[in-house]
Amino acid sequence: MPTARESLLSAALLALDRRPWSAVRMVDVAAAAGVSRQTLYNEFGGKDGLARALVRREADAYFHGMDRLLYDRPGYAPPGSAVLNGTGGNGAGVVDRLVAVAEWTVAQARARPLLRALLTGCWGEQLPAPGPVGPGAPQGGAPAQRRADAGPPDPADLAAAIRDRSLAALSSLASQSEPASGRGGGRGTGGSGRTPEEVAVLAYRCEVAVRLALSYVVAPDGAGVGSIVRTAVGRPF
Repeated sequence: MPTARESLLSAALLALDRRPWSAVRMVDVAAAAGVSRQTLYNEFGGKDGLARALVRREADAYFHGMDRLLYDRPGYAPPGSAVLNGTGGNGAGVVDRLVAVAEWTVAQARARPLLRALLTGCWGEQLPAPGPVGPGAPQGGAPAQRRADAGPPDPADLAAAIRDRSLAALSSLASQSEPASGRGGGRGTGGSGRTPEEVAVLAYRCEVAVRLALSYVVAPDGAGVGSIVRTAVGRPF
C-alpha cells in the first residue's frame, strides 16, 4: 500500500498530465490522494516543495531504471569474450548495455515531460521549474523532503551522473568476466580488473553514448538512437 507521500506525488503527477502546473491546486491533489490538505503541507511544506519532490522522484525513477538495464540484463560476458566490444555466449556486453540505456533514455524522455525537462533544462510554461528551497521558505517535515529541497540536478550534472553510473556498472561487469586467476584486481587496475587505459576508453564510450542519447532527446530522428550509438561505441579505439 503506498504511503501518503507516494499517493500525493502520484496524484500531483496525474494532475500535471491534465493541466499546467500553475493551475494545479493543492486541495485537489490532497483530495485525489485521499488525504487532508494539512498532510500535504506537512510532507512538502507547500506547492514549491511538492514540485521539488516530483522532480526528484523523476530523477530517482530514471536512475533506478537505468541501473536495472545496466545490471540486470541476462548474463555477464564470459571469460575470454570481447567484453568491451559486444557480447559473448549468453552475456550482454558493454556495447549492448550502452545501446539499451540510450534507447531507453530517449523513449522515457519522450513519454515523461518532467524527465525531458531535467535532461534538457527546457521546462516550459506547463511544468514546474523548481530550484532549491530559499531562505525562510516553508519546508516539509519529512526526511525525504530535505533531499528534494536541495533542488534538482542541472543537465550537465545529470549527464555526468549518467556517465559515471554507466562506467561504474560496466567496469564491474567487465571485471567479473575475468578469470579468477587473471588480471582482475591486479596491479595497475585500481581493483576493477581494467588497466587505466581500458578504463579511460570505457569512460569515453560511456560519455559518447550519453551525449548521443541527449542529442536524440532534443532532436529525435526516425531511425532511432540505437544504431548510431552502437556504431560510435562499438568501433575499436
